[in-house]
Amino acid sequence: MKALEARVADPNFWNDQEAAQGVLRERKRAEEQIAADEKLTSFSSNIETYIHLALEETNAEQKNDLLKELDSELTAADTYISELETKTLLSGQNDHLNAIMTIKPGAGGTESQDWASILLRMYLRWAERRGMSAVVLDETPGEEAGIKSATIQFSGENAFGLLTGETGVHRLVRISPFDQAARRHTSFASVFVIPEVDDRIEINIRPEDLRVDTFRSGGKGGQNVNKVETAVRITHIPTNIVVGCQAERSQHKNRELAMKMLRSRLYDLEIQKRQAHTDKLDASKLDISFGSQIRSYVMQPYRLIKDHRTKFEVGDVDRVLDGDLDPFIRSYLMAKQTKGKLEVQPDDDADAA
Repeated sequence: MKALEARVADPNFWNDQEAAQGVLRERKRAEEQIAADEKLTSFSSNIETYIHLALEETNAEQKNDLLKELDSELTAADTYISELETKTLLSGQNDHLNAIMTIKPGAGGTESQDWASILLRMYLRWAERRGMSAVVLDETPGEEAGIKSATIQFSGENAFGLLTGETGVHRLVRISPFDQAARRHTSFASVFVIPEVDDRIEINIRPEDLRVDTFRSGGKGGQNVNKVETAVRITHIPTNIVVGCQAERSQHKNRELAMKMLRSRLYDLEIQKRQAHTDKLDASKLDISFGSQIRSYVMQPYRLIKDHRTKFEVGDVDRVLDGDLDPFIRSYLMAKQTKGKLEVQPDDDADAA
């Protein structure tokens, strides 16, 4: 650590901007490691102290209080260790980048569109729980309920690395609130996550390859948003990639965000071209239908959420849909680390549909 500090203090440190940024990132990692070691030492000391005090305490009430404190400390330590474990699994080239997520409903009309909106809320709540910024860049509402599509920008530490395992088809089984006969329905929606490329990654986009359309935003935001053409849609003609943004009240800001999305989409496309098995990695090529789902959310006839790649499952459906996704994210990263590329396994609860 002293050697890193000495390099940062060097008067010529910023002469090489790229090298300087690398040193700063290395220093940050070293600082985080030191802080983690100190935190773990503190947990260990506190737990040991509570154990000794509880063993020596003769008063039943005070002993019970100490055991409660011990349980609380063990829970906090377990949560912290799980977070550290997750971080150690995020070593991919783009894991540290922000993420752009697209959610689209499958076949099924209102039922699937409503399911897509439930997923949107789940991911927004997940970001809120983690203290991560999540901005809905573009959203198209359904005719009766739900959404036809949504694009979200997640900004925070390791956003892409954490969300990359969410790419795929998500299945919901429930009693439909839109069915007067109260029958059980199966709905599908797709989630696709790409990294938001930073300014250090050069993506060449020619102005003549772009078609830019402006229109009035359909969302909330006051008179300016609804009466002025602030929303922007950009089409990249050579690839036919279309991105849109209506999150801001300024057309300039929406165009800037849309261009950022386009750069990320083109970067992701280039990465896919360089890989031998692109079709296995591009979730958009999967049918948004039965048999291709990565995760099932079953509310009827029982309550269970199951990941078909890792076999990890949770019975508290409401908690997961309220954003408690970290156990699924961690199990995916751990399985990927030990098994390499994860395949979607045959669905053994098909009769739930």
